[in-house]
Amino acid sequence: MITKEQVVDAQQKWGNGVVKIGALKDSRSECEAFASEFLDHRYAFEAGTVLFKPTKCEFEQFRPTKAAALSYFIAGDDRACNEDKGFAINPWTKVRFENTGLILEAERAIAMGNYFFTDEDGNEAKVEYTFGYKLSNGVLKIDLHHSSFPYTNS
Repeated sequence: MITKEQVVDAQQKWGNGVVKIGALKDSRSECEAFASEFLDHRYAFEAGTVLFKPTKCEFEQFRPTKAAALSYFIAGDDRACNEDKGFAINPWTKVRFENTGLILEAERAIAMGNYFFTDEDGNEAKVEYTFGYKLSNGVLKIDLHHSSFPYTNS
């Protein structure tokens, strides 16, 4: 059975990875190498389908490949999706998860809630998320990532 502690650990590693990508933004080659490793370690692209719907995408909302996910996180001249600005190279100084609920099973887990991204000025962006995890070679990896800004009635 996957435990709450395993999910929280995976979330912490994901958040730390996003922060590190941003910290490396001024060294493009290091940033690209780390972001690629981040995707290999945190997402289950090698194990099959990954349903990835990141927050700030209007035209190409879904990112089913590692290349498209990399484009979302770090953009660049060779980005896979033209609208990408590099979400992780904002940069963010902290990522904090608040789980609303978890579904834990033997080989899968689902977490839903809000996560908060802190920028260099200390401002926090609140984002809603649902992450699905599966065990891949004994490691909890994301195979479902959906995030969006909270609804505002404006």
